Amino acid sequence: MREKENNIMVKPKKEKAADKKKKETKSKKAAPKAAAKSAAKVVTKPKPEAVKKTPVKRKALTKKEKLAALLAAKEVLPKAAAAPKIEAVPIKKEAAALSPVKEAIREAKKELPEKEVLPKPEVKVEERPAAVPELKELEMDLPISPKDLAVKLQEKPSVIIKSLMDMRIMVGINQALEEDVVAKICAKYGYKITKAPGKEELALSIHQEKDDPKNLKPRAPVVTIMGHVDHGKTSLLDAIRKTKVAEYEHGGITQHIGAYRVSLQNGEITFLDTPGHEAFTAMRARGASVTDIVILVVAADDGVMPQTQEAIDHARAAGVPIIVALNKIDKPQAEPDRVKKQLSSLGLNPEDWGGKTITVPVSAKTGQGIDDLLEMMLLEAQMLELKANPARLARGIVIEAKMSKGRGPVATLLVQNGSLHLNENIIAGNFYGKIRAMFNDRGQAVTSAGPGYPVEVLGISSVPAAGEQFFVIPDEKEAKELAASRMERERQQQIRAIKRISLEDLHAQIEEGKIKELKLIIKADVQGSLEAIKDVLDKLNVSEIKLDIIHTGVGNINNSDVVLAMASNALILGFNVVADQLARETASKEGIDIRIYNIIYELGNDIKAAIEGMLEPKIKKVFLGRAEIRKVFKLSRAGTVAGCFVTKGKFNRTSVIDVTRNGQVVFEGKLSSLKRFKDDVRDVAEGSECGMSIAGFDQIMEGDIIEAYEIEKIARKLE
Repeated sequence: MREKENNIMVKPKKEKAADKKKKETKSKKAAPKAAAKSAAKVVTKPKPEAVKKTPVKRKALTKKEKLAALLAAKEVLPKAAAAPKIEAVPIKKEAAALSPVKEAIREAKKELPEKEVLPKPEVKVEERPAAVPELKELEMDLPISPKDLAVKLQEKPSVIIKSLMDMRIMVGINQALEEDVVAKICAKYGYKITKAPGKEELALSIHQEKDDPKNLKPRAPVVTIMGHVDHGKTSLLDAIRKTKVAEYEHGGITQHIGAYRVSLQNGEITFLDTPGHEAFTAMRARGASVTDIVILVVAADDGVMPQTQEAIDHARAAGVPIIVALNKIDKPQAEPDRVKKQLSSLGLNPEDWGGKTITVPVSAKTGQGIDDLLEMMLLEAQMLELKANPARLARGIVIEAKMSKGRGPVATLLVQNGSLHLNENIIAGNFYGKIRAMFNDRGQAVTSAGPGYPVEVLGISSVPAAGEQFFVIPDEKEAKELAASRMERERQQQIRAIKRISLEDLHAQIEEGKIKELKLIIKADVQGSLEAIKDVLDKLNVSEIKLDIIHTGVGNINNSDVVLAMASNALILGFNVVADQLARETASKEGIDIRIYNIIYELGNDIKAAIEGMLEPKIKKVFLGRAEIRKVFKLSRAGTVAGCFVTKGKFNRTSVIDVTRNGQVVFEGKLSSLKRFKDDVRDVAEGSECGMSIAGFDQIMEGDIIEAYEIEKIARKLE
């Protein structure tokens, strides 16, 4: 059977001779292609037929026959696998099969660029600032005038002034400009200002150098005693240093800061006694700024007062530890537990209540608990580890300054670092001097003062302001130049009055003529008292009145002050000073009022009363009577007369009246005449008839109501 099938498939058909020749010629031209196709046809044709017919016959094959068929198939498969490479149909099938793979590759390519592009924006952002032009540095001394600024910027002064006017700033060509204004002007020209180191900075640079830790030595702590008035601060300090201070103070109130040195068995302590009266707020704040430890004195029988809270705030602002001294513990009405409860509410929880605030019950009268208080001070000072270098030029703070008769300017200095010696040149504020003499707190002459020592010095050219820093300058000429430059700088600051253009300010300047002024000349014994008086006056200032302090000074009232008061029509106030003979004579001759006080709150009360008298009083209408117009008479001589009936109260000829018609006031004025029948009368009582003529108003009608008032002026009082 297999042989017959092969014969049928291989046996060719009968063809014509012409057709046979054509086929032969075509086969010669494409011999390789035809050979390949014929070979493929010969191989592929039996394969499908064999595959179709073999499955039916394989059912009866044995295992050996199956193995033989598999071996035969392996030999045939390699030849059949090469054929699809030539045919077009298998290539299309492969392309169709690869299409999902290509789509997967495209999707993968879309994702890959997003991950690679992420760092690129960061590089672009970093390059942007490089494009901004940098401002050039321009070194100059500040403050500077528009004229000098124009030279620095190589511009005309008129252009600089025009730029300032565009900024709504009006200045003259020689007026000093503030630093922020100069910075804005320079920025327009591409410059940024750098402040040139001045002579003062170069001279004081030696004091800015850091100390070698090997040269640092322990120093005495500076302790400030604070508290409410009359809680026993000075008495407590008096009990500590065994001297009587309160006897020399007017009214038993400390009038200015005193610095005292106390030597104990375990060390030394410097005390600053700040006044307790509320008028000395600025002085108490200055005392806390130079202190290491604050002793808060609270009376056990009085408790926490407003100034006690104020003292706590100052101590906390200075960042210094607080030790509470419960004074007057010996009194029978003392309630220490109540005071501790009040202190706890303010954040000062005592140690015996589980807090961290040291609280010591003391009695300045009997001396109870003072040793414990001193021990706690030294213990707190040891924990702070206070150190300074005594082997360098001194610097410190001006505690107080005054003008002393026969000695000139006297300043109390507290040395903070270094050592102060005789004949050294110092600069304090705007003044310089050579130390001619030094005294300790007991009036004994000393030649040097180390860190933490308070001393009273002579030789300064004038009275420096309390709270100013002082520095030792090796060269006297340099110290003079520094003082002169500081005075010139202060003078320029006083001259400088930069005002911005606005309608509000313009209107205020026009209206200033209606504001009443109280001009004052104040002289005090020390600089700190002047600050306290200014603080009192600032609290009394109101909008209706202007307080103008035209001059302040330290020392007695002299003839120059009286002449200034004459020219300015001012009042002279003195605190703990006297007026000299010539000043008293001139004041008596010209009628100048000089008032001298020894207690600060008496001065405040008098000024308050003076201001209250000058305030515009309140106008109040006091009702007197009401009348009804029942008939109107028009006379040739008297004019229009209203026939009235007084329904309530009474009418006076000098009363101020309102004419009311239908509930609305149509006229306000005064009566020109008041008659009863034909007689002129002074007043008309309730239930009477009368005739009234109203000055400047004749349009009265029947049924109008006339009400009489009395104007009462009530003096204004400040709260």
